[in-house]
Amino acid sequence: MVTVEEETERNKKQAVLTAPLSIDKDSEGNYRAPNLLHRILSLLSSVRAGSDLTRFQLPPLFNLPKSQLQCYGESVYSTRTDLLSKCANGESSTDRFISVVAWSISTTRPLMFGVAPYNPILGETHHVSRGNLNVIVEQVSHHPPVSALHATDEKANIQMIWCHNPVPKFYGTYVETEVHGKRELKLLSKGETYIMNSPKLVIGFLPVPRVDWLGNVTIKCEETGLVAELNYKGGSILTGRGNNKSIKGKIFNSSSPSTIIFEISGHWDRIVTLKDVANGKQTVIYNAKETISGLKTPILKNSEGIWQSESTVVWGDVSQAILSKSWDKAKEAKTGIEVKEREAVKEREKKGEKWVPKHFYLSYSKENGWHCSPIHNKVLPAPITVPL
Repeated sequence: MVTVEEETERNKKQAVLTAPLSIDKDSEGNYRAPNLLHRILSLLSSVRAGSDLTRFQLPPLFNLPKSQLQCYGESVYSTRTDLLSKCANGESSTDRFISVVAWSISTTRPLMFGVAPYNPILGETHHVSRGNLNVIVEQVSHHPPVSALHATDEKANIQMIWCHNPVPKFYGTYVETEVHGKRELKLLSKGETYIMNSPKLVIGFLPVPRVDWLGNVTIKCEETGLVAELNYKGGSILTGRGNNKSIKGKIFNSSSPSTIIFEISGHWDRIVTLKDVANGKQTVIYNAKETISGLKTPILKNSEGIWQSESTVVWGDVSQAILSKSWDKAKEAKTGIEVKEREAVKEREKKGEKWVPKHFYLSYSKENGWHCSPIHNKVLPAPITVPL
């Protein structure tokens, strides 16, 4: 006779860990979907231009074997060089600000046309450690989708808090996703907080299939008054060619916005340089090859400590089926997750219960949108770790 404990253990899903997204063309993390542009357009044929796509579900054929929560987490913990410690160790406020700008650029990661991560389910989590850096991400709202990230490094005295509310809309020949919410990076020992936003993600179908990060990113430090304005540019709307993956920007003090201190230029997937306007000296502040290439796949060090809400567990069966190209199994597993999610919503509504996040306080205002704040002061070490 099977006991309840044995049945529970048997029903536990296993984590499926996949390589992080990388600029390496041959990386196992650069998953490729079949080149079925016509099928993608067919899926979107019934969608009106300007429609919100937050509830749109892709077939597994067009999914990366990972959740959007993992993509958010990877942009923080998947680096080959430790740019965060450099932010904390800068001798002057200007040095630290420049390092924060470089780190912000490093969170821009490559995506491939034709594939997208899973839409996280409510309550899903992703918890990973790299050295002294511990990161947790939680899906704190499903409709609208809101993801909260908290990361701490006690040795470097760093804390970061993100609140992401992506809103994808279809415009006929392209999909544009605005990522609402703010990112905060706190250098606790310096008493400095850096606030920044995210660029927009644009997926173009015609005339040339492409994926671009576009738009303006502003980075501010209230304590020092330093501000950086970055502009992400992509290819031409008509040809797809041009300023692909380029960045232009400037750094100035909020007390004198017209006086530019530094000029920034380059490409986020290659080299970004800083020019001192006073003396013309140029310095490389970011090298993508040194930072987001050769990335290591996280490993599960403690199978007993992993939560069943963990992204790599929740979507494990789907990811395994996608990796083995077993599309029928992937569809069945993904449908099972979606059905279970809908049933849980109905059950809560029947009982009059409201979902409460486990790791964050969540609030909303018309003026500032969604706001997430961590319940705990620090993030504990995770059962999933990134090899150094």
